Amino acid sequence: MAGTRKPVVEVRRSQRRRRTVSAYRDGERVVVLIPDQFSRAEESEWVDRMLARLAAREGRLARSDAELLARATRLIKLYLAEHGTQAVPTSVRWVTNQNGRWGSCTPDDGTIRLSHRVRDMPDWVIDYVLMHELAHLIVPSHNARFWALVARYPKTERARGYLEGVAAASGTPPSD
Repeated sequence: MAGTRKPVVEVRRSQRRRRTVSAYRDGERVVVLIPDQFSRAEESEWVDRMLARLAAREGRLARSDAELLARATRLIKLYLAEHGTQAVPTSVRWVTNQNGRWGSCTPDDGTIRLSHRVRDMPDWVIDYVLMHELAHLIVPSHNARFWALVARYPKTERARGYLEGVAAASGTPPSD
C-alpha cells in the first residue's frame, strides 16, 4: 500500500517453542515469537504472515459510533423487538472515560456508552456488552427480569467469562 510504513519488527527465537508462532504490538514495534529451529526463510515467511494478521485484526478494530448503533439495532431486532421503542437508544457511542466499567446506560435519556477498552474485543463480546446496556433501557436494575432479557443473547455466559478473564488479567475488579 502506498504511504504505509512497514513497522519495526523484533524477532524473538525461543528454544521452548516447537511449532507455534505469535506476534503482538509493543508500542511502534511488532514482536514476533518463533521457534529457535526455524530457518531464515521460515522466519521471513512467518514475519510477513504475522504482520498481515495484525493488520487485518487492526483493520477490524476501527469501529465507529455508527457501527455501534447498527450493532445495537440488529440486537434489538433479534432479541428485544417486542419492547418497541423502549429498547431503542437515542445514542450509542464509544467513550474513553470509563476505565472501571465496560459500558453504561442512562435509561432516562436513552444513551448508551461503551468503554474504549471493549473496542478491540471480539464482536460477540461487544454484542454482549451492548445487549446488557440495551436491557437497561427496559429494566434499569440488575434484577431477575433484567438478566432474563440479557440471557436472550446466546453468547452471554461465554462473553461474561471473557470479560471476567480480561478483568482478572488486568487486575481490575469485574463489573456487571
